Amino acid sequence: MVEVLRRTREIKWLLIGLLGKSLVDLIGRTARIRVVDYEKVRVHVESQRFILAFWHSRIFLVSYLFQGWRGVALVSRSNDGEITARILQRQGHDTIRGSTSRHAVRSLAGLIRALKKDARPAAVVPDGPRGPRFKVQTGIIALAQKTGYAIVPISYSGKRLKIFSSWDRFILPWPFTRATVIYGLPLLVPAKIDARQREWYRQQLEAEMRRITRQVDHYYGHQID
Repeated sequence: MVEVLRRTREIKWLLIGLLGKSLVDLIGRTARIRVVDYEKVRVHVESQRFILAFWHSRIFLVSYLFQGWRGVALVSRSNDGEITARILQRQGHDTIRGSTSRHAVRSLAGLIRALKKDARPAAVVPDGPRGPRFKVQTGIIALAQKTGYAIVPISYSGKRLKIFSSWDRFILPWPFTRATVIYGLPLLVPAKIDARQREWYRQQLEAEMRRITRQVDHYYGHQID
C-alpha cells in the first residue's frame, strides 16, 4: 500500500512537471518578447558563471528564456516549490531544495559545491519562498561572495497579464502578449567583506531589482508593488 501511494504521488508530480513545462512553452513561444539592456551583463552570462536573481513573482518567462542552460536553482521545500522544481527539472536544470532564509547554510553549501564543480549558472529567488515581497535575503550575497560569480538581476513584464492575489502578486502573461525582459547592473561581491559591507551589497541588489521591475512594469502601465 505504501509503495502504491508512493508511485501514485510520483506519477502526479511527473504529470505536473510535464503540464507545467508545456504551459511555459506555450506562453513563451507565442509571446512577443523583447530584451532590454542585455549588453550590461553579456560578459557574465556568456561565461556561464553568474547567479540569476529574480523576484518570486517573475519566474515564469525567466524560466522559459533560460531552459536548457543546465543551471542549478535553489527552490523551496514547499508544495509550490515542488511544482517549480519539477518544471525546472523538465527544462534541463538541477534543483537544490531550501531557501536563502530557512535552512540557508545547508542550501547554500549545496549550491556552492555544484557551482565549483562545473561552470554553470545559478538561479536564486531572493525574496522567496514566503517574502516579504521585493525584499532581498542575505543568502544570495553570501553565495556570490563564496563563488566569485556575478549576480545578474533580471525582471520582466507584459501588456496582458493575470496578476494573482498571492503574497508575491505572481504575474502570468497571456499567450500572444507583448512582453519585455530587462537586465539590471551586475553585482560583484568581494570575497572578504564584513557583516556591514554584506548588508550594503544586499541593499544595492534590492534597489537595482526594484528599479528594473518598476521600469519594465511602467512600459505597460502597470504598478505591481
